[in-house]
Amino acid sequence: MRLRLTSMTVGLAVAITAAVALACGVGAWAYSVHHFEALLETARTTALAEGELIRAALEHQMMENDRSLIARMIESFGRQPHVENVVLLDRLGNERFTSKPLPPDNDLTIGSPTCQSCHRLPPDQRGSSRVIETRGGTILRTVVPIRNAEACHSCHDASQRMNGILILDVNAGEIRASLNQDLRWMVVGNGAITLLLVGAISIIVRVFVLRRLQRFETTARLIAAGDLDRRVPAEGTDTISWLAREFNAMADSMTGLVSEVRDQREQLETIINSIDDGIAVLDAKRTVIAANDAFLQRTGYRRAEVLGCSCTSVASGMCTATDCPTLSCLASGERQVRLSERRRPDGGVAWEEIHTSPIHDASGRVMFVVEVWRDISDRRAAEARLAESHRLASLGLLASGFSHELNTPLSTVLMCVEAILREGQGGAGDAARIADSATIAREQVLRCSSITQHFLRMSRGQRSPGDVVALAGAIAAVSRLIDPTARAHQVTVDVEPVVPGLHVRADEADLQHALINLLLNAIQACRPGGRVRLAVDPGDPLRIRVTDDGCGIAPEQQKRIFEPFFSLRNGGTGLGLFLSLNFVRQWGGDIVVESTPGVGSTFEVRFPATAVDLRAVAS
Repeated sequence: MRLRLTSMTVGLAVAITAAVALACGVGAWAYSVHHFEALLETARTTALAEGELIRAALEHQMMENDRSLIARMIESFGRQPHVENVVLLDRLGNERFTSKPLPPDNDLTIGSPTCQSCHRLPPDQRGSSRVIETRGGTILRTVVPIRNAEACHSCHDASQRMNGILILDVNAGEIRASLNQDLRWMVVGNGAITLLLVGAISIIVRVFVLRRLQRFETTARLIAAGDLDRRVPAEGTDTISWLAREFNAMADSMTGLVSEVRDQREQLETIINSIDDGIAVLDAKRTVIAANDAFLQRTGYRRAEVLGCSCTSVASGMCTATDCPTLSCLASGERQVRLSERRRPDGGVAWEEIHTSPIHDASGRVMFVVEVWRDISDRRAAEARLAESHRLASLGLLASGFSHELNTPLSTVLMCVEAILREGQGGAGDAARIADSATIAREQVLRCSSITQHFLRMSRGQRSPGDVVALAGAIAAVSRLIDPTARAHQVTVDVEPVVPGLHVRADEADLQHALINLLLNAIQACRPGGRVRLAVDPGDPLRIRVTDDGCGIAPEQQKRIFEPFFSLRNGGTGLGLFLSLNFVRQWGGDIVVESTPGVGSTFEVRFPATAVDLRAVAS
């Protein structure tokens, strides 16, 4: 395991080095002080011994009154390497003999600082030697008094206590230099010892502490990466082993909690994903941080492509609300509801009810917004059917009264037209033309009667019995009935030949009524010189298309053209397309429209293929 250079290892190394260096430094300082005192004590003892030896020799020579020998002795002792000077003073402090000449301003007077270092103290506290600072440097001065003994009374007054003073100055700077040299060697040795100690301690700490602590780091990193079964080796009885066992116990507890949280999260995701409503959680920047499967199906993206992306990019075609409910929720901090029209992948239209609810933090600020997308297409269709039922009920009541009142005059008109037709049959010239007009009038009166009967059945909730209608005959009758209107509007109606044998199950009068309404609308939408085309495509479903090159219908109006009493033409009743759609849907069919403003429109009537037609196609 490689030891990484971290703040802990650097701090530990610096602390150990500082502690060892401080301990060695304090030891060296204490040793130097003690060693210096020991050297001074040795020098002081030596100086006292030498002084006593010189004093004894001087007393002997003074008794013999040989002063030349005294001078030679003092000069001889003064030539020793460590001796700075040997001076003999009389009792009055006057120089008698010296190993080296003294300067004129010598400091051997009682008032000098060197002498006052001892004389300012009481006699019982004065030492025989002291380290003092002189102009020449640091010296160890030893003072040996020469007392007036009985043997000296022959030359000196007996009333005097001392005859003089012997001063022996030893160079203390050499002692200090020797000490400094020893101290330097001691510092070098202590430095080497410090390095060895630091190295040894570092190895010990690394092997017995840091390497074991790194196991905690490695284990914690692996657990954070997902290896929840990883544990720290906990053998031993020391503190780190106890810490390892406590760490493993904490890891076991955390693993249990993580597993429990994971299970609860999976259960929650399963529950949320089982909801048909689309659910998404967005942050304050409208970034998707969670979504269920229903929401992902609405977006058409995978989960990895949605999470972490802005809703404006992954759901740009979903929300068509005029104002974003999430932005309103973030701004107001209150629940918002919006309606949105969404285009399905198959081209159909779905209506969504969007609920946005805020999630606040402790300070009341909106942190997240939960969007719930609920498909209300079926509910809107049911509401539309209910509204249509109400309209049909009102229309049925109106149609019932209208049909009842109209049947009587229609019967009278039909009797008159039939009488005219009988009078004109077999004639020539004007009588023949009158007969043709009477025939058309009779057909229209019968059609009006059929319409009134249909209204009566619709108002009573009765369904027409219906029959298998041959398309060729029905379309030929419609073409003949619509021709006068087309000529009046100067519009050409092209009816493509119908494949023989095509049939639909419907009421023939209802079918003709629906086709006539579509053709009339197409003719009225064209300008003079326009063209209307009617074609039939066999198959399942069977398609009857009415195409014109008229003014077209705007997209926002295409949704309402089948509503009752809604008309785009001045003076229109708004019932033609409404009734036509109801006629067709009674027999399982439908009417769809495709239109481009300024280009034209195509209305397509779809009927389920009959068994007769399916057998014909199969054969």
